[in-house]
Amino acid sequence: MKLSEYVQHDALGLAALVAAGEVTAAELAQTASAAMAAVNGSINAVIEQWPAPAADLQRSSAPFAGVPFLIKDVAISMAGQRLELGSRLAEGNVAAADSNLMRHFRQAGLVTIGRTSSPEMAFSTTTESVFNGPTRNPWDLRLSAGGSSGGAAAAVAAGIVPLAHATDAAGSIRVPAASCGLFGLKPTRGRVSNGPSMDEVFNGFGVQLGLSRSVRDSAALLDAILQHDVGEPYYTAPPASPYLLEVAREPGKLRIGVMLEAWSGQQPQAGIEQAAMDAARLCASLGHEVALVQPALGVAWEEFVHANAQVWCANLVGWIDGLCAATGRKADLSTLEAATLACYAYGRRASAPAFADALAIRNRVTRSLGGYFSDYDLLLTPTLPALPLAIGDYANGSAHMDGLEWTARVFRHSPYTPAANVAGVPAMSVPLGRCAEGLPIGVQFIAGFGREDMLFRLAGQLERAQPWTGHTPPVWAGNASAAGA
Repeated sequence: MKLSEYVQHDALGLAALVAAGEVTAAELAQTASAAMAAVNGSINAVIEQWPAPAADLQRSSAPFAGVPFLIKDVAISMAGQRLELGSRLAEGNVAAADSNLMRHFRQAGLVTIGRTSSPEMAFSTTTESVFNGPTRNPWDLRLSAGGSSGGAAAAVAAGIVPLAHATDAAGSIRVPAASCGLFGLKPTRGRVSNGPSMDEVFNGFGVQLGLSRSVRDSAALLDAILQHDVGEPYYTAPPASPYLLEVAREPGKLRIGVMLEAWSGQQPQAGIEQAAMDAARLCASLGHEVALVQPALGVAWEEFVHANAQVWCANLVGWIDGLCAATGRKADLSTLEAATLACYAYGRRASAPAFADALAIRNRVTRSLGGYFSDYDLLLTPTLPALPLAIGDYANGSAHMDGLEWTARVFRHSPYTPAANVAGVPAMSVPLGRCAEGLPIGVQFIAGFGREDMLFRLAGQLERAQPWTGHTPPVWAGNASAAGA
């Protein structure tokens, strides 16, 4: 298969070719390797490639049988492969067993051929680790691909794979989706297993799924991994019907509130605001009821950031102490970036009462957003308040920050996304906008608890009304110059 042909298909499209016998899983893996060779040197999205596991190449009736896939260097483990969390501290760390989610990906037929870059410990909304170097945006190599799933986003946007694993604890699926022109959905808390080695990720803030170019791929991926494993801390009732079917269904008339000013008080850049309003007008033209709103977060923004800093930094302590014990290394500037080390120190100082207060704030935010969804079906916001930053800008001044200050920086870069994580509700970024320079702009939709079905219906409707897959970045594996075809 030529690269120019490979990149025309989404993941389900490639699986259909395998099922029809038109191409083999081994041929697809070889083509994905060629795509990686063509573009990864420019974007630095894939930090390790390995041969396709022989057992995973076998044809089956699984929905993604034979489809090349990449996993993120955080939160998921594949037996015998390195899991380094974007950190020098974890260099050489090898997973002993598949995590539950890795097992589900394999059962879905996905053929994992490597891992993608992550910022250190995933504690950033850009992907520029000291350990692996910066991941660059395929739309403009001077810019960030977003984070923390920036490697996954850059790889999918550039055509290496049609679908890649991603995680989201404060926007890490939606931020890179917006930065790279992809579709990215953060599921409801409890939909996807983080086990068995992890219980709650950041006390329920962190979830996992993927990044894709088509809505249906994300829907089918969530369908494929909806399995309630033994010992899960949350149980979220399964959907009434497969999410893949929802993509083709009309959503009916939805009540959509439009929030332009972030809960932090930040205003979006003019082009970002225009993209959000254009999306609102598109929704209105499709028959939805649209109104400007300013829903309450339930707490002051400073309280919200402080609570997240307690949860994030306190959880980070266990990760880092465990890695120190496993590797014999010390947590210092030779093994950790300055911001990570500051967050580690801040987490060690966190008190039990402060942590309990943070969980109480989680409850207040959850109740407040729940009240909003009693009156509206969805909340529309910009995904990000600004276009992607230039490589190197994000970390300016970080050497002198403490953990609270770093958390505030992360949340200031992405003030629209973390509330959905704290409340546990699903949210998606849809690539509906484009700036004057041609860069993609994401628009976020947040739904009530367990309402991914509503999001997928609307996303399918928007994709049909205003398709985005025909827009490809300058760094694209399907280009004749890269593909040789």
